[in-house]
Order: sequence, then C-alpha cells, then structure tokens
Amino acid sequence: MTQWINLSFAWVLDIFGPLWQVWMLANLVIALVLGFTRYGDIRLGGHVSPESSTFRWLAVIMCTLLAGGGVFWSAAEPMYHYLSTPPVFEEAPAGISAISAGLAQSFMHWGFMAWAALGTLSALVVVHAHYDRGMAMRPRTLLYPILGKKIENHWLGTVADAVSIIAVAAGTIGPIGFLATQLGFSFEALLGWENNYMLQLAILGGLVLIYTVSASTGINKGIQWLSSANVVLALVLLVIILLFGPGGFIIDSFLNAMGLYLQDFMPMALTRHNDEWMGWWTLFFWGWFIGYGPMMALFIARISRGRTLRELVVAVAIMAPLVTNFWFAALGGAGIFYEESMAGVISEPLAAGGLPAALLGVTQQLPFAEFMVPAFLVLTVVFVATTGDSMAYAIAMAISGDRTPRTRDRIFWALTMGLVAAVLLRMGEGGISALQSFIVITAAPVSLLLLPVLWTGPKVAHIMAYEQGIVPHKERHEEREDPASDAKLP
Repeated sequence: MTQWINLSFAWVLDIFGPLWQVWMLANLVIALVLGFTRYGDIRLGGHVSPESSTFRWLAVIMCTLLAGGGVFWSAAEPMYHYLSTPPVFEEAPAGISAISAGLAQSFMHWGFMAWAALGTLSALVVVHAHYDRGMAMRPRTLLYPILGKKIENHWLGTVADAVSIIAVAAGTIGPIGFLATQLGFSFEALLGWENNYMLQLAILGGLVLIYTVSASTGINKGIQWLSSANVVLALVLLVIILLFGPGGFIIDSFLNAMGLYLQDFMPMALTRHNDEWMGWWTLFFWGWFIGYGPMMALFIARISRGRTLRELVVAVAIMAPLVTNFWFAALGGAGIFYEESMAGVISEPLAAGGLPAALLGVTQQLPFAEFMVPAFLVLTVVFVATTGDSMAYAIAMAISGDRTPRTRDRIFWALTMGLVAAVLLRMGEGGISALQSFIVITAAPVSLLLLPVLWTGPKVAHIMAYEQGIVPHKERHEEREDPASDAKLP
C-alpha cells in the first residue's frame, strides 16, 4: 500500500502541481478584489445577527485551520529553511540573510494563499447555496452555481461529498496520530517514559476524549470555549517569549522576512525550480490545504452567518495569515536565535528527532522552561483537538446535510477518526507517513471540485449583491434564472 501511495503521490504532484499553484494564487486575488469592492458589503446568510462575538469567531477560525501545524511546524520549518536555503533564494543577492529567507519561505507556506484557500470563495458559494437557495449543507453545494438544484440528487454530488470527506478525514487523522507519536517522544525525552504503542494509545485516548466532548456540545459551547481558551494561552506564551526571550531579534526578523515575503511573493508562488523540493514542501502543503477546502468551506459558512464578505476576507485572508506569520517568527525565530548563539542546540535535535525535537529544543531554551515546555505541549494538544472537533462536526454536516447535525453523528465521526489513528499507530510511523502522502493524493479530485469557484464565486457575489440591493438591477448579468430561486430558508 505504501508503495502504491508513493507512486501516486509523485504522479499527482507532477500532473496537478502547476494547477494548484495557479489556483491558490488566483483564489487569493479574486477573494481580495471581491472583499474590497462594493461586493464586500454582502451580508452572508442575510441580515441576521452573528451567532457569536467577533473574538470567539476569530478564535474558532484560527484554531480550526492552524491545527497542530501551528506549533510543530512553526518551530521546525524556519529552521529547515535556515539550514538549507530554499531554491528561490539560492541565487538571491548577498544582502538577503538566511534568517529572512527561512522565515519568508515559511510565511509563503502558511500565509495569505494558504488561508484564503480554506474559506473565502468556497465559503461564499456554500453560503449562497445553503442560506439563500435552501441546499443541504454538503460539499456538493460547491457545484450548485453550475448544475443547479439537480446536484442535490446527482451521482456527481455523491462523488464530490465522498472525496471531500475522505480528504478531510485523512488530513485530520494524520495530525491526530502524529501528535500521539510526538508527545510520546516528548514524554520519553522529559520523563524517561518509553515511547511505545501503549503510551501513544493512552495519549491518543485522552486527545479523542477531549475533542469528542467538545464536538458533542456543539459550536456555541465546547468548540468555541476550547478555541477561545487556546488563543488566550497562545497569547500568554507569545508575550512571555517577547518580554523575556529574544523579543528584539524576533521583531526584527519578522519585519525583514515580511518585507522579503512581499517582495518575492510572485516568484515564490509560481516557481517551478527543483521538483523534488517543491513536492516535499510547497506542493505538499498546497495539497493538504486544498484537501481541507470543501469541508472548511462548510464549517466557515456555518459559523459566519451574519458577517459581511469583507469581514470574512479580512479575517481569513489577511488577519489570520499575519498572526500565523508572527507566530512562526516568534517560535521559529527563537529557534534560529538560539542556534546562532550555540550552533547545534536546535539543528542537532531536529536532525535526530524531527519536528517534535525542534519544538522541545526551542522550548527548553526559552525562559521559564519548566513552565514553557508543558505549556507548549498543552497548547499543541488543544490545537489538534480544536481541529478534530470542528472536522467531526463538518463531516457530520456533510453526511446529514443539516447545519446542526445530531449529537450522536458528531460523536460517531469523532470516535471513528480516533480509531483509525489508533490502527495507523499500530502499524508504526510508516502508517502515519503514508497517510500524510495520501492526503496529497486525495487533493487531486478535490481540486477539481474547487476549481470552478474562481468564476462561480464572483458570479454568486453579484447575484447576492443584487438581491441585497448593493448593485442596481441594470448591472445584473443576463443569465438564466436560478433554478432554485424559490427555495429559500426562513
């Protein structure tokens, strides 16, 4: 199975890689244009009050999309790029430091394009199909502007739902299982416990219990509470790093890297140098994020009713990437700072133990390490839990078509993802690694499902703007009447 996955992984990257690069860039540009023109005044789901405060809304978005990658990758990826210069910067002018290059490349992978792919144009299409046209809350609604109401019972809709669920399940089960192995590594390094299957299974059981309870209580309770608590903890840790750690170095590195990121944005977005490097870095991340796309569109549409399109674009495509980039600069930049102060203090553990060793190495060098190390481990657990509960909720929505699925459905999918993760852990680390490659394979059909939003998103925005009186009648496109215009939700 692993051999088949590896062959398919290489084939998908070769065929779909260029498409993903163009789609990611076009999706961001179109979303920004819609958000900052008069279409930004569109009220998602009609003129209703948002269900939660802006802080809680933003917290759920941040925690759901960032997941455990926001901790493990933020410590390790800048260090990887610092030690080995990314291809786009290999022939860069002498004035560009390895620090700026390493952080800028990380910003590309977790920045504006990545976030925009997870909930801008796609969420807009879902909002229109569900709230304005009465379609069930399923991934197939992304095809509604093309096929109309008949997609509800068409075999193509079933295929769209299936590939979306498989992709997001793989993308969520991977981090769940990965977290168990990483925490097992940390406990072995810190406490001397043997990192065996029983320890990993115990960690997994605790994690599954947390996100299952959260998913069962719903968006307005467990999911929001867990996300808000996680954001507060992350802010506290960030303030400690800045005040008592290398704060000046972090701020300088962030500003320099952001300048380089914006300056070389297009070359980094569209480069096709070094296919092997692209496959293991940029295209791997693009496939992962695209695989999440349809289910995240459902979830973002579910929690964003009453918000304006401009609010959505600013929150998802601008604010969240900037916060993420600063977080990467703080944790990854601190690692680079300590590496420059004492060569090998971070790079050697990273080479020997991978992502968890980088996180452990950085946190052990931080001030108040006795507090910071367990605090970051807790933060990582909650980050992954907030993704698990949100995706269990989203999958339950996709299966039932109901924006508030039954509690037992949410619990079923939460437990199912944990069970599959337990099986993969039993297979060893090769099972988790194979699943991470499988994530990219599942992104191939999902990317075909998301491709039309580049033109259906603006089309839907114009229809919604007309219906809400934002654009006059004379500017409405002359197109066939919406086949489901008479089916509106109350």
